[in-house]
Amino acid sequence: MTATATSTANLRALLHGLPGVDKVGVEARAAALGTRSVKTTAKAKAIDLAIRMVDLTTLEGADTPGKVSALSAKALRPDPADPSCPSVAAVCVYPSMVPVAASVLAGSGVHVASVATAFPSGQAPLDVKLADTRDALAAGADEIDMVISRGAFLAGDYAKVFDEIVAVKEACGDAHLKVILETGELGTYDNVRRASWLAMTAGADFIKTSTGKVPVAATLPVTLIMLEAVRDFRAQSGRQVGVKPAGGIRTTKDAIKYLVLINETVGDDWLDPAWFRFGASSLLNDLLMQRTKLTTGHYAGPDYFTLD
Repeated sequence: MTATATSTANLRALLHGLPGVDKVGVEARAAALGTRSVKTTAKAKAIDLAIRMVDLTTLEGADTPGKVSALSAKALRPDPADPSCPSVAAVCVYPSMVPVAASVLAGSGVHVASVATAFPSGQAPLDVKLADTRDALAAGADEIDMVISRGAFLAGDYAKVFDEIVAVKEACGDAHLKVILETGELGTYDNVRRASWLAMTAGADFIKTSTGKVPVAATLPVTLIMLEAVRDFRAQSGRQVGVKPAGGIRTTKDAIKYLVLINETVGDDWLDPAWFRFGASSLLNDLLMQRTKLTTGHYAGPDYFTLD
């Protein structure tokens, strides 16, 4: 299906023609993969890869220019005492804070991501969503994290959701578009698979689990379904799409479970920050603590690194 085939009937035929998700099977596979352990040299490489995959995020009403500036500096040099520590993938902020992040990160290779389209609810007219997107891009963002209209999706108005993603993607130009499905509000695993395919068919560069603003955010079973979706979508269309779990991923152990999930589900092609990201704030500190332990043989205290 192409971006011109936007009728709800056509989209319904596509989405409801997808194979149903075996709830017991997907949860059992995710749980089994979550028990895998990674040791020594492999663990050190996994930690550095996870750091490189982090979208270091602050999305609070109390965000200040000082906080965002400090966060951006940390994104560049996560451990100032160890220059071998890699930078993160991106800093993710509200549109009003994009100029601050962009000024610190200019020329560094660390991306500036901004939530847009009436984040986190998605409850705004399309012209407001497009203005929100264009403002963030004009301020210096090179990645946009948009939210879908979950109400429209759950009501079966797939064409509205599809058309909004197409319009935002067009507004993005060369900037990457991450489409947030807010999987905790979709109700079923089948809906997660359908929303993933809907977003990819509409032109998403990434599909993202969550805003981090609802009680149920990223989970291994949901991410497994999304990884299977991007794998199958590439096999059908020839286009590769990234995946970003966000919300609730706080420890190195958690991050490594996701890396195992990628390796066992879609393989090396997605084991790269270009195709997989962690939306997180507190995760980075735990990765840094574990990295210090592997390097020095002892843990740095939690107050050794800045709190974000």
